[in-house]
Amino acid sequence: MDDVLVTASLLFVAAAATAAVFNRDPARQAVVLSLLGLGLAVAFTVLQAPDVGLSQLGVGSALTPLMILLTVRKVRKVRRTEKGAGSGPGSGGGKRRR
Repeated sequence: MDDVLVTASLLFVAAAATAAVFNRDPARQAVVLSLLGLGLAVAFTVLQAPDVGLSQLGVGSALTPLMILLTVRKVRKVRRTEKGAGSGPGSGGGKRRR
């Protein structure tokens, strides 16, 4: 039974890692990265390292994807405001205003 759990968790980790690599949208990558962190937490727990699994659950499944999503949101917001500020006549030649 233990071998089945180890194999299943490692297959899930491999599938989630592959999905994260082939995903092009950063927001979707963050969601898949969260699933990868959850899979790694399960794998660590199955492999009898519950302390590492709990750390992975907190950092890999929650904090890192959250920081990535917040960064993507901020970058998209800045790009949107730069597009709007530099598109009209008399906008300063596309220079960024502060």
